[in-house]
Amino acid sequence: MSALKVTSPIDENTLLNLKAGERVLISGTIYTARDAAHKRMSEALERGEELPFDIKGQTIYYVGPTPPKPGQIIGSAGPTTSGRMDKYTPSLLDRGLKGMIGKGYRSEAVIESMMKNKAVYFAAIGGSGALIARSIKMMEVLAYEDLGPEAIYKLSVEDFPAVVIIDSNGTDWYQLGKQQFNEQNTKQ
Repeated sequence: MSALKVTSPIDENTLLNLKAGERVLISGTIYTARDAAHKRMSEALERGEELPFDIKGQTIYYVGPTPPKPGQIIGSAGPTTSGRMDKYTPSLLDRGLKGMIGKGYRSEAVIESMMKNKAVYFAAIGGSGALIARSIKMMEVLAYEDLGPEAIYKLSVEDFPAVVIIDSNGTDWYQLGKQQFNEQNTKQ
């Protein structure tokens, strides 16, 4: 099965047609934000301030990249656990966020908000940060530079490998995988 090529920001038609379990190669612009950046964005919204970038239609990658070695654009750039952003995610989805990349499960509240806002959750493979870094062609600090690797970065990516874990209908690939495994084992 070949991977589907997707451009970020992801157009609505593409987003609505992505299905849980589908492999994708993402090209275009994505943004990074981890725990500390999400906390600051949430606090800014509570104060009635604008976010440091227009989040509408965008994808956030949950990563804290390591510093680049000489001649590199970025160091290792593997995903972090998405659940740590769950308490901040519904408010960002309500403001137009359409894609998230990370690893691990999402809360029921996040999945409900994804369905309501027609968003998608992708997983990048943990432990493959050096490999993922090869797909990153440009990186610039956008906001919260004092947070170091947890600052918000704007990335230009080409064929960033990911899997649709939760699609815009709320179908969860992790749950489907468990069901398939259980069904196969009960037949034996």
